[in-house]
Amino acid sequence: MRLKMFLTAACGALLCAFCAATAQKSDTADAERYIKESERLWAEAGVAHDVPTIERILADDFVGVAPDGSLYRKANEVANTKTGADGFLSNHVVEVNVRFFGDAAVAQGSEAWQKRSGERGRYVWTDTWIRRNNKWQVVAAEDLPIPEPGH
Repeated sequence: MRLKMFLTAACGALLCAFCAATAQKSDTADAERYIKESERLWAEAGVAHDVPTIERILADDFVGVAPDGSLYRKANEVANTKTGADGFLSNHVVEVNVRFFGDAAVAQGSEAWQKRSGERGRYVWTDTWIRRNNKWQVVAAEDLPIPEPGH
């Protein structure tokens, strides 16, 4: 009788562990999709003057490093998005890779852009995402310019 109770309890524990692992994989997959889509929307937000996207994605304590090495904050990014101050005609994510570390994620990728002046370029970047109050937001970013392919 004891063996039967032990086996029943052990099977129940294994089933619970399996269900928890499956739910965690599902949560991670959903978060990865959200982060990748948000990265795409952020790249395109400056062209579309999409301020709500910037306000949703960036944490209030966000700090970024621009390609010229200067620091910028959420308020700067919101203002530039409103006015189109960066002069982007197009900006598209080329690739995004996401790695998770508990309630933190690192997204690394690249994007290709063109300005109204005709200038073209590419950035590689690293964004640090944090999950707070069940919401994923970027708290830090760094963008680096890279040469266009073939140059």
